[in-house]
Amino acid sequence: MSEITTTCYRHPDRETGVSCQRCDRFICVECSSPGAVGFLCPEDSKDRVKIHKATFQKNIVSAAPVTLTLIGINVLVYICQFLFPNLIDSLYYANVGSNTEWGSWQRVFTSGFAHSEVQISHILFNMYSLFVLGTLLEPMVGKWRLLTLYFFSIFGGGLGYLLLSNEFGYVVGASGAVFGLMGAYLVFLIVLKLNASQMYIILGLNLFLSFLPGIAWEAHVGGLIVGAAVGYLLISTRDNAKNNIQLLGLVGIAIALATIWVVANAPINVLNG
Repeated sequence: MSEITTTCYRHPDRETGVSCQRCDRFICVECSSPGAVGFLCPEDSKDRVKIHKATFQKNIVSAAPVTLTLIGINVLVYICQFLFPNLIDSLYYANVGSNTEWGSWQRVFTSGFAHSEVQISHILFNMYSLFVLGTLLEPMVGKWRLLTLYFFSIFGGGLGYLLLSNEFGYVVGASGAVFGLMGAYLVFLIVLKLNASQMYIILGLNLFLSFLPGIAWEAHVGGLIVGAAVGYLLISTRDNAKNNIQLLGLVGIAIALATIWVVANAPINVLNG
């Protein structure tokens, strides 16, 4: 499932795409420690030397191409919202909630790439968060796993709004996916027994802001829960020998989420039928 071909210098049986930002040796998730930018190997993490941003920026295109591509798509859609408003309205606005129409599941995914046209801060905040989290997670899990985590989290955001919202309305934005990445990264830190205090503060602050007027906190919570669940599966089955278990787990989560969506939408389908 992953395109990674290198192995950890301490665990040759483990594939990885993460390298120490000081010595460039490849390290697996268990051997990596967060540094000022990127990750450090066990030896260099003891010194906590300063990592130069220039080195990180030079490698970012090769280290996180999926993250940069997702950011590019979001920005492109945002521009198209002004150039082709009728097209974007029908394809990218997802009307989900307890009083909405049946059959909008596909727009839950497309709406994850649209943002508020009147608040540029919406897309700026989401893209900054996606950049920070994506460039951390993509080298750790690989391109396809990050993409899987991202789309699972988008769907989790839509599902959260469907289950928790009592209002008719629409949700747009990558916030569900961003909260999913936050949840996954927090789980990684906890499972690997790394310092997660800063992540707790960041996540707590963002959850608090989610309850401000005009923000779909339901989508944030849904994305967070699904992202954390997928993240736990990825980190607990990170060894090559568990690739099949990981794939089956992802299929199981997908089936469970789809089943919940269908069951939750059943009363709506009856009313509209």
